[in-house]
Amino acid sequence: AIKFIKKMNIGSLEIGDYLAIGAIFSATDSVCTLQVLNQDETPLLYSLVFGEGVVNDATSVVLFNAVQNFDLSHMSSSIALQLVGNFLYLFITSTVLGVAVGLLSAYIIKKLYFGRHSTDREVAIMILMAYFSYLLADLFYLSAILTVFFCGIVMSHYTWHNVTESSRITAKHAFATLSFVAEIFIFLYVGMDALDIEKWSVVSDSPGTSVWSPHEKIYLKQQVTIWWAGLMRGSVSMALAYNQFTKYGHTKLRGNSMMVTSTITVVLFSTVVRHVNS
Repeated sequence: AIKFIKKMNIGSLEIGDYLAIGAIFSATDSVCTLQVLNQDETPLLYSLVFGEGVVNDATSVVLFNAVQNFDLSHMSSSIALQLVGNFLYLFITSTVLGVAVGLLSAYIIKKLYFGRHSTDREVAIMILMAYFSYLLADLFYLSAILTVFFCGIVMSHYTWHNVTESSRITAKHAFATLSFVAEIFIFLYVGMDALDIEKWSVVSDSPGTSVWSPHEKIYLKQQVTIWWAGLMRGSVSMALAYNQFTKYGHTKLRGNSMMVTSTITVVLFSTVVRHVNS
């Protein structure tokens, strides 16, 4: 990638930028695929696509953060080991933090009086504790996505069963609504940003197997769905691209504009083609 991009003469990029590009395009977008899957009809396939997408996105974010924490101008074996160690540190600590906050939320709802048998308070505690895990991870410079993911897993196994039936229904619809609104804003932002003339004018002169087993529960058609879901790039890639290649709030630098517009192109192409084929 370094040799190829240097031949394109798009500007000076450091080794950290190239590693960041790898992390950016490793993040998939399983949200669009989940829209065409029915959780009640294909629960196993839905869970596999969702789990693979979220864990993959979280791993990409952790790897991206690990790369940013090092001066990679002079690579050596010690720096490479430190990079791997930092990646494992972020991954493990983010996971432990998410599990801890999830268990804490279950304990609060089950043992403390002020939230018991009140739909408003129970749902509020669930939402605030999930957000609290995000804030803690951000405060300690960990992976907030990974922390929230494992916090949600623990809450679904423990906190969810400590609340009343009305609180479960309310929480389910509340989170589904928030997820839908967030998804709308993400694609709205990507669509509007794709028409940003400034960055496109800067780069206007630039060159533009699954293993089959007869005893496997996932059949070939389902394997193709999982594979196709893994081809998509979405909001996480966009967020990481802007984090890495936006300097001082703009993208007028030619190399930065090239990376951002390339990411937008890949996201739009994979999203549109995926929906057309679906």
